[in-house]
Amino acid sequence: MIRDQRGGSRSRVGRAGRGFSLLEMIIVLVLMALLAALVVPRLTGVLGKNKARATRVQIELLAGAVERFNLDVGRYPTAEEGLAALVERPPTVEEDAWDGPYTEKNFVPKDGWGHDFLYRYDEDGRYLIVSLGADGRPGGDGENADLDNRNT
Repeated sequence: MIRDQRGGSRSRVGRAGRGFSLLEMIIVLVLMALLAALVVPRLTGVLGKNKARATRVQIELLAGAVERFNLDVGRYPTAEEGLAALVERPPTVEEDAWDGPYTEKNFVPKDGWGHDFLYRYDEDGRYLIVSLGADGRPGGDGENADLDNRNT
């Protein structure tokens, strides 16, 4: 309490005791929105690049698993068997030939965007492991571009 010159008392509630005005709150909210508008797109771009990087690593690991399957069985998985042949012995493969599972965690992982990998095998003895990118559809640019073991 402070005594004024006339001997009366008054409480010392200055600007600090009043709180924020509506205008000050609006200014703070606008500044926060502007900051979020600048940061969020950059953050999502970084996350997209990390998902593509993780997908490339998964493709390389799956390609290594396909090669180990080939060494044990004497052939690559067929298109019908697909990548499932890496974690469960196909009925067409003899028990003593299959030495799987060939993936680290005994399941076929998904790509960085949560989509299944595609597996193709052609008559020339070449296989292809494909991720369809962020959109999960063939083709696309940037984050939506397809990734495979021939262009990683």
